[in-house]
Amino acid sequence: MALNLRQKQTECIIRMLNLNQPLNATGTANEEVYKILIYDKFCQNILSPLIHVKDLRKHGVTLYFLIDKDRKPVHDVPAVYFVQPSQVNVQRIVADASRSLYDSLHLNFSSSIPRPLLEDLASGTLNSESVDKISKVHDQYLEFVTLEHNLFSLAQKSCYVQLNDPSAGDREIEEIVEKVASGLFCVLATLAVVPVIRCPSGGPAEMVASVLDQKLRDHLLSKNNLFTEGGGFASSFQRPVLCIFDRNFELSVGMQHDFRYLPLVHDVLGLRLNRLSVPGEKGGMRSYELDNSDPFWVANGFLEFPEVAVEIETQLNKYKKDVDEVNRRTGGTDGAEFDGTDLMGNTKHLMNAVNSLPELTERKQVIDKHTNIATVLLGEIKERSLDSYAKKENDMMVRGGIDRNELLGVLRGKGTKMDKLRFAIIYLICSESINPSEVEAIETSLRESEVDTCAFQYVKKMKSLNVSLASANSASRSNIVDWAEKLYGQSISAVTAGVKNLLSSDRQLALTRTVEALMEGRPNPDVDSYLVFDPRAPKSSSGTSSSHLKGPFKEAIVFMIGGGNYMEYGSLQEFAQRQQPVKHVVYGTTEILTGIEFVEQLTVLGQKMGLGSAVASPAPTL
Repeated sequence: MALNLRQKQTECIIRMLNLNQPLNATGTANEEVYKILIYDKFCQNILSPLIHVKDLRKHGVTLYFLIDKDRKPVHDVPAVYFVQPSQVNVQRIVADASRSLYDSLHLNFSSSIPRPLLEDLASGTLNSESVDKISKVHDQYLEFVTLEHNLFSLAQKSCYVQLNDPSAGDREIEEIVEKVASGLFCVLATLAVVPVIRCPSGGPAEMVASVLDQKLRDHLLSKNNLFTEGGGFASSFQRPVLCIFDRNFELSVGMQHDFRYLPLVHDVLGLRLNRLSVPGEKGGMRSYELDNSDPFWVANGFLEFPEVAVEIETQLNKYKKDVDEVNRRTGGTDGAEFDGTDLMGNTKHLMNAVNSLPELTERKQVIDKHTNIATVLLGEIKERSLDSYAKKENDMMVRGGIDRNELLGVLRGKGTKMDKLRFAIIYLICSESINPSEVEAIETSLRESEVDTCAFQYVKKMKSLNVSLASANSASRSNIVDWAEKLYGQSISAVTAGVKNLLSSDRQLALTRTVEALMEGRPNPDVDSYLVFDPRAPKSSSGTSSSHLKGPFKEAIVFMIGGGNYMEYGSLQEFAQRQQPVKHVVYGTTEILTGIEFVEQLTVLGQKMGLGSAVASPAPTL
């Protein structure tokens, strides 16, 4: 597949570890060189889901250190640096070169190093007479974290708060937009594709699309550019479509409870960079890796939790049956007379048993891992009634509301403060109109549970503005929008979180439905107004709807500004697999957020606007 991002990024990293030399068929350099790896915290997070310690050894890396740690000289050994292009990192590199810590320095920046920093690097090494220590400088365009084959994050924190902060000035917004566009440029450069870009008009999505379009145009002007695909007006069937959205497009999904395995593990147990720590059976904490190397995780990540429990039981029974079969074959038969043929047969069975032992051991480790994770999850589900939250939120979004007694029953029942707050906010978003007495009852109930209502008040304020917009005539509506955007920042576009953006009858997310419409390329009132940017087309036609840019597309990159989640990722993958022939969708976001983390960002915005009460401190991130 053209868009296998994880594979492409891993290949770039392996080439970098081999001093950017061409690799042979085995994936290693022809001449093995022992070396040291130096990285900063951000680049450590890029490497962590892709490269393990054994992989580093395979590629000749004997030692690895964080750049900001004090390090002793290691003479006669080259060092590979993989860091962000920042003032602090450049100063560290100059200091390392001037102290002759290593034989030579191979510098790899995670994105394009700005000219002023390159000049600082040059002058610093010249002044310290250590310029000969710098072997090469590379821009790697790898400033993103790939968690699965079709999932990436730019790891840019609190984007939603920064873009929706009413006190943010134009310059701060432009800086964030530039940073997001640069991260997306790195993803496209790694994939070596120039997509057709689609986005709704207005808000952060259009701003990022416009900046990215210009970046790609500027880069395509250079002869030695990073995009190796055929030029000109390639058919849209060969090029992917990049669909850019803003979190306000579908606000509720950011805080919804999901009852599928992978989203539950992320939301409840705090999956980070494909790693997880949970209490072990015999006390203490157990750390696990959950990635593409775990067949059970890959096969069952998006099953409902009860189905996963059944699957664990099935796998355990299959394992026991296979072990019994090995024992039966190698144990001989009672009372059988010994002869040479039996010895030959037994030897053959013993050899087969020995060969099957590693595979059986590995299967048992996977089963034990998921049994432990599922046990911890089950405890949380029972304690917090998470199954009830997930079901009632789903029903609420399909029906567009909930019975008042049922609503208050949930808020007074089981669950953490944050569970209740998330449920209350989803109720607000789902309701077509706000019933003041119901809202008052919700706020009272939340206060009784000592919940900080800042986030609830913030969404309520946005909702009331949206209602004013809906009831105003077109002339006054534009005035309200102008006024509201000045006062509340971009979050006024949460108007799109109205009824049409709730779940459809088949419970498909609005994001998935929209991506499906954009990939089909047929006339559709939901997406006909979406802007089109084609970096390969003449500038004059950009933003207009040229017919060849409308699709159909067999590959898409879907990007969510302001925080994404595994619920959207799972929905998009299910859609892609359902298609005939199967389509390919990569999902990316500025950062992957749990429901708690997203509500905490809403709380910050509520506090900035002086809303709500600070009865309770924000719940800790799980």
